[in-house]
Amino acid sequence: MSPQQPPVNPWYKEVWVWFILGILGLSVVLGTSMLVIATKNPPGLLSDNYYDVGKGINTSLEREELAERLKLKAAFTLDNERGTVSLQLDGYSNPPQLVLNLISPTQPERDRRVILQPQGDGSYAGNLLDAVEGRRFVELIGQEGGKDWRLFEEKQLASGQRFQLGE
Repeated sequence: MSPQQPPVNPWYKEVWVWFILGILGLSVVLGTSMLVIATKNPPGLLSDNYYDVGKGINTSLEREELAERLKLKAAFTLDNERGTVSLQLDGYSNPPQLVLNLISPTQPERDRRVILQPQGDGSYAGNLLDAVEGRRFVELIGQEGGKDWRLFEEKQLASGQRFQLGE
């Protein structure tokens, strides 16, 4: 007499087959989800045209060199409660207006641009639309002799503190 063999189940009744298929199916679903998210939310910090970026870097360097030749230094204070910026400019330039850009390193929607107008005492003042605090690239742009100059530094901004540019 031959020993009796246990009955063989069909493949679709085996637990391990469904476990392996579940892992494969889950990876397809997650991969497709990540592809959809990546195509709908492209990174905003990348540039497609590196030649233009390179030309812009050269222009920025020329503007910073002009600021050094003019021996420009600036001290500014942010007042978030009143929504004002006051700035004192020292050096060989007296432009009719200044542009202060407060640039967020990672979130372009948090960038702020403030136009500073001269005051009677030799300082400049402008208005903030909303509070600005935290890490920012601070860019001050003015004109002298028909050419733009620029002071640029990274600062940790807080209301009421005095910050120096061009040191």
